[in-house]
Amino acid sequence: MNHHISGPFWFISCLLLIPTLVMGGHEGHGGHHVPDREILEGTKGSSIPGVSFQVFLRNKTQQGKNGVFDQGQANEALQTVIDTFGLLIQNRLHHHRFDEALTKGVLKKVIIEPRVFNRAGKEFSFLVARTKTKGQVTLLISASALKVKEYLNHPAKLAPVLAREFQWVVSKAATKPKPKKIMAQRDLKNAPVKTNKEISNMSGDDREQVLHALFSTYLKTVDDFNSLDGESYYDVGTTTLLPPMHQDSTTKLYDIRVREALQMIVREAYFGKQTLIAVRSLLNGKIWNVSFVKIKKRDWATRTRVLPKEKAVQVGARGQTIQPAKILVNYHRVADPEDPFYAETNGLPMGALPAPQLAHVIAWEIQSNIIEKSMRGHVAQDEIMAPQ
Repeated sequence: MNHHISGPFWFISCLLLIPTLVMGGHEGHGGHHVPDREILEGTKGSSIPGVSFQVFLRNKTQQGKNGVFDQGQANEALQTVIDTFGLLIQNRLHHHRFDEALTKGVLKKVIIEPRVFNRAGKEFSFLVARTKTKGQVTLLISASALKVKEYLNHPAKLAPVLAREFQWVVSKAATKPKPKKIMAQRDLKNAPVKTNKEISNMSGDDREQVLHALFSTYLKTVDDFNSLDGESYYDVGTTTLLPPMHQDSTTKLYDIRVREALQMIVREAYFGKQTLIAVRSLLNGKIWNVSFVKIKKRDWATRTRVLPKEKAVQVGARGQTIQPAKILVNYHRVADPEDPFYAETNGLPMGALPAPQLAHVIAWEIQSNIIEKSMRGHVAQDEIMAPQ
């Protein structure tokens, strides 16, 4: 098949989303550090048979700061977490990351707090924080989130959620914070971003023309770190890996595939009806990068990252203030059964998906996460206040 795409390939690195932002209710990277000193002075940890770490609960004074939990509810959260770990230990071999964390001894302690924030002020249900002890981390758990998500007194419900957090426990214990990247120049003032009302009134062809104009101003489709350089690529629809002809062949191939998928999202009627947030987000300035990446140490298949409010920028002739977002597709991973696009992938690695299926994956990733990421700790009521 001959692939064609208008506009040049862009290999411009950008500031976009130093890996401090992650999908859903957890943070797996940087942005928060727990000193090695005992931060729970005067409290005693609860031991769990079968593991070396203890579970700590903030004392009554500390819990009262946010006014969200009384002592009884705090104790319920503590017991729920202890019981949940008990279930995970019983089924340890079925939770590979949890088993790996225990084998390597990378989890130093678990701390239940009324609410959990990183240094940027973003709130999380779970947060993995580095300590001064090399190769060890602390897992912070939000008692408020346990209550809101109805996990209190339901350890069987919490168990699979908590088990998934151990991919961050393992990976963060094995890595160092990545250096910040400096944003390359983009033609932000002349970017033809559209309001939601304008987007709704445009034809599919018109939306595709806007998308191509954004490709030439700021919307990038190549991984900032060029992680696919020299890598083999998947034959579409199979798990067969083929060697690249040139060092950048795979990078260019997946650049084409992503752009084909984005064109489908903004052009075809299905996406306008089923994933309207995704269509709007691609054309109203919110998303700055959609790209394939190769990150073996991450279990996720897709990831949305949004810059914090203090790093917002102005885009377009109207000077619209936005918090840039980045969509990453981990090309060698398969979808999780809980992913909204799981049925579309037929068990194939992300990098093996043909353009129509890839379009669904990207669209549903944006649809499911862009608002949550921009509202939680960033811009409240982001979608409600978007220009109409």
